[in-house]
Formats: sequence, C-alpha cells, structure tokens
Amino acid sequence: MSPFVDKLSAVSARNNSFLCVGLDPDPDRFPDHLKALDDAILEFNRAIIEQTSDLVCAYKLNLAFYEVSGPRGLESMEKTLKLIPDEVVVIADAKRGDIGNSARMYAQALFDYFGFDGATVNPYQGRDAVQPFLDYQDKGVFVLCLTSNASARDIQDLTVNGHPLYMEIASAVRSWNTNGNAGLVVGATNAESLSDIRSVGPDMPLLVPGIGAQGGDLAAVMQAGPDQKGGGLLINSSRGIIHASSEPDFAEVARAAAITLRDEINALRR
Repeated sequence: MSPFVDKLSAVSARNNSFLCVGLDPDPDRFPDHLKALDDAILEFNRAIIEQTSDLVCAYKLNLAFYEVSGPRGLESMEKTLKLIPDEVVVIADAKRGDIGNSARMYAQALFDYFGFDGATVNPYQGRDAVQPFLDYQDKGVFVLCLTSNASARDIQDLTVNGHPLYMEIASAVRSWNTNGNAGLVVGATNAESLSDIRSVGPDMPLLVPGIGAQGGDLAAVMQAGPDQKGGGLLINSSRGIIHASSEPDFAEVARAAAITLRDEINALRR
C-alpha cells in the first residue's frame, strides 16, 4: 500500500468519513460581510475548514476557482493549504495532461511547490503524460475515467477493443499502477457503471464527484464503489456544502450539510 493510500485510510477511519469537500469558492455567492475583505476567498475557506475538518477524509481544490483571480487567487490557495490539518488528504483538481516534460513540471508544481497529496490527471495523451505524476510514490494520482458532466459519454462510451473507452482507461491505469498510488475519477451520475469499473480496479481509490448539485445516485455509489476492504472512496460534494447558504451563518450551515451527507454515506456502508 502506498503512503497516500495509508494516509487516506487513516483519516477515513479517524473521522469515520468518505466525505471529500470541494473547496471551490465562488465570490458571487459569498455572504455580504465577506465580500469587502481584502482576501475574501481565504477567509471563506478558513471558515469552511474550521467547521468541517473533523467530518471529512479529504478536501479537493479545483484550481480554476483560484486561477481566475490571477496571482492573488493562487496566493489565497497557497494560504488555504496551510489551514488544512496535516492528517487530512488534499487533492488538486487540475486535470493535468500534457507531454512528458510538461507533465513533469505540472507534477512538480502541484506536489513539490504547493504540496498537494494528490491530483487529477487526464489520460488522453497516454501513459507518458501520467507517469511523471505516478513517479511521486507518496502522492495519489486520480485519472479521469468516467466523468460526471452531461456529455461525458459522447466520448467515454465509444467502443474500443469491444469495450467502452472508460473501461479501457480503467484497465490501462491498473497496468500503470506499479507504485500502488493510482486511482480513478468516476462520476456519481454514472453509478450504474461503477461496479464494472471497480471490478477492474478492486484496490484503487475512487474519487467520486457528482453528489449533491449534480444529482448523483449515492445509494448506487455505496453499493458498488467500496474496495475489497470496504473503503477506497472519496465522495465529493462542493456547492452543496460550501454554498449551502449565503447568509452570515454560511459556515455553520455548511457544517450541517456536511454532517448530513457524511451520515447518509455511513448509513449506506455495507
């Protein structure tokens, strides 16, 4: 087992949680008292982390929500990372994918500079675009497999070698997983395909977005998603938790939403 999987297993057990909260702050949805602050993103994230860090196994930061503000946004992201307890897994949702030299620089930026525990990557360019991430044996690498967006299946369902493309991706990632640190991104909106994907990667962690605002099927995810030991899941919710309210008590409301979802997940654990 890789150090990343060890860390994920430890925090999942400690917090009794498969919940991953997406720290994807949208300033347009901030309460008014935050909007006037010099670093509203940081203070928003601080409040969410303080209210939810004992309820989660991971936080996932989509870099687009920080890059949109330029250098100030990246500074807010870097400061946010320092607020997250060391025992909690932190994933960069960057969906990186490029040729080897560029991929190596992307991996260095996310893992060496920012210090993320894991990252999402795009396999479209093949193994050499993913390998620089996999070479970080202590980091988790979540490869896009079957995503939660509406038109994903236009591409990911295409037949290759007699199988849907997403199953070929899952098989390829299994063969690349020599360091035991690879995982797959599988949207909860495609839960009917999850058992087939899990059968290909029985011991790989699955990052599952699409619960909450996107309407994914939590019961189906919990039926088919856990690994052989009953774990290996990071079930992500972003807007449904962090933007559950735009009132001054937004952080308390976010905590209540996180407790509700965590408890729903746990009630469905087999």
